[in-house]
Amino acid sequence: MIKFNTRSFVRYVHVYQAKKLSKGVIESAATHDLLQWLGFVKQTQSGLVHWLPMGLRTLNKITHVIKYRMNTYGRAHEVSLSTLSPRALWLRTGRWGNSELFKLKDSKGAEYCLAPTCEEEITSLIGAYVSSYKDLPLLAYQVTRKYRDERRPRGGLLRGREFLMKDGYSFDVTKESAIETFNRMNKCYDLIFQDLRVPFVSAWADSGDIGGDMSKEYHYLHETGEDVLMKCTSCESVSNVETCNSYPVKEGEHGGDVDVRYALNKERDTLLCLYYPKGRTLNWNHVKGIMDDDIDLALRETSNDKILEIFSEKYPEDEAMFASVIRVMDCRLNSHSNFPDFPLKQYLKSNFAQLTGESLVDAVHQEICGECKEGSLEAAKSIEVGHTFYLGTKYSERLDGKFMTKDNNEQLMEMGCYGIGVSRLVGAIAQVTRDEKGLRWPKSSAPYEISLCAAQFDSKVEEARDLLSSHADELWIDARDKVSLGRKISQSHCLGIPLCVIVGNKHWPHVEIEVRGRRVSDQWHAKYNQLAQEYQWTMLPASNDAFEKHRVHKNHLSDVAAILLTDM
Repeated sequence: MIKFNTRSFVRYVHVYQAKKLSKGVIESAATHDLLQWLGFVKQTQSGLVHWLPMGLRTLNKITHVIKYRMNTYGRAHEVSLSTLSPRALWLRTGRWGNSELFKLKDSKGAEYCLAPTCEEEITSLIGAYVSSYKDLPLLAYQVTRKYRDERRPRGGLLRGREFLMKDGYSFDVTKESAIETFNRMNKCYDLIFQDLRVPFVSAWADSGDIGGDMSKEYHYLHETGEDVLMKCTSCESVSNVETCNSYPVKEGEHGGDVDVRYALNKERDTLLCLYYPKGRTLNWNHVKGIMDDDIDLALRETSNDKILEIFSEKYPEDEAMFASVIRVMDCRLNSHSNFPDFPLKQYLKSNFAQLTGESLVDAVHQEICGECKEGSLEAAKSIEVGHTFYLGTKYSERLDGKFMTKDNNEQLMEMGCYGIGVSRLVGAIAQVTRDEKGLRWPKSSAPYEISLCAAQFDSKVEEARDLLSSHADELWIDARDKVSLGRKISQSHCLGIPLCVIVGNKHWPHVEIEVRGRRVSDQWHAKYNQLAQEYQWTMLPASNDAFEKHRVHKNHLSDVAAILLTDM
């Protein structure tokens, strides 16, 4: 338990006392500012924070939830890899050129990066130990700091340059067993996010630069989120907008202006002309699927003029008419749509192909689901907090991650990777659970589960503290002088502590409990009906703006606190 006098409390909530936060200030404040005012973190520069005692307790509690499930259900081995990763490994995987890497040199001129993720390091490490199929499967994870040179850090803890991350990696003999591990880890993630007690959704997603052809994201729905999820009203499939395929309510419904993006196949000898409604966002994942992966995505940020210039280099002027061209028409277009001029003056019809009826753009709200083709799509903004990937052999192939099979043949290990943004979770949970009175943590992530408040620290408070000894590690005592009881209670609520135990002279030996936590179930009520008389436990009437209140005899304070916390 922690007892705060005025001086120590100022170290925790130094700005909070100075600002005297009002309801209006709290409501309008950004969540990251609120976390700073309340002494959870202190931002030093954009994207960088110091973790203060309150914030560190929340961070450690979330970490404990994750480690428990990874160790038990996940059956994983915990490791701790070096933060410095040598350039040679990243060159072998082709990721050294990533613009978000923090790079540095040692005194001998050797180059390293600060690891933003550890596929290179873990594959190299496991490859040095695994020699036989008998050594597999294997699953390792760590919870450690990662670094990413974000150009525009934003959202406080949601997108920083230094962050705490849980990253796990699996190694299997076959693709089938690797997918089984991938599915098992998704069930493990379901348990982790259930334990955190904040409603979440999982969605199929784009694997991005990590690689692989199967990935799943975990999200908290919130209007401030940067991601967009689409859910079908019929088949109930949920996917990130980056992977969601959709169709218009009526095919060919767009008769207005048309945008075009030019692209090239991997050999750069075929020009792709991608036509879609002006104002919509071209979805490169859809294009990749249509072209069976034969598209040079390295050029997706390249201008149309530059694409045409690169394409023309493949064909001398007298051979330009023999160029291969594929026009891809989005299914929302029709013959009356206003198409831009075609870029080539001459071409042979035999080298010209056209694909129609394809969906090339990001899905939007109320379009038809591309999976079942029956339901309509509902869009919702969200905050991503976890991501799982089936990687295949992308990294084991490039880093020589091999083993000997039962038949004494060399074979590449099949891999998966599994990430959770631990520090990001602190910001995300704070964001989605806060209200007009401040933070409102679930029990699993609250810095303390119970606060003990009184007008002054006296023998009654000491007795209440002793009666709550079974909650000692989760007990926070506000023993400040010259601070009113009402202010102490409101500050406890603003900090998001689920229960506030109030000790006063008026009702002693009974004490009051104000409930700040949000319930995820209603199990406590059955216990209340069963034990109310024995425990001298009454639920007090509350006005519309007041908190739920209970009064209980001090001898049963600990039991009642435990019952009330069960559902939070």
